[in-house]
Amino acid sequence: MDNFSSQLHTNQLVGDIKEVMLDAEALLAATVDTGDKKIAEIRAKSEQSLSRVRAKLDDLQTDALLSVKAATKATDVYVHEKPWRAIGFAASLGVVIGLLIGRRH
Repeated sequence: MDNFSSQLHTNQLVGDIKEVMLDAEALLAATVDTGDKKIAEIRAKSEQSLSRVRAKLDDLQTDALLSVKAATKATDVYVHEKPWRAIGFAASLGVVIGLLIGRRH
């Protein structure tokens, strides 16, 4: 469960970083017509940085996807090997969730 939570936070972080990257790209596009040499240098450096970050994010997403697939496969194998334990766990979880929801109303 801890791994799932970590993956969820990773996915949220990736989404946030992508949003910042889109904003940075929009800012860079808005400065294209500026003839200042200093701004052109900063824009070129920023474009290189964004390219590196984009590549790293793609790798991170690929790793996260592979991790989720591995966890899904392990869960599937466990459920098939020990179906009664899985049913008991699911029923227990359902009872706990039902109790928590019942307390709120």
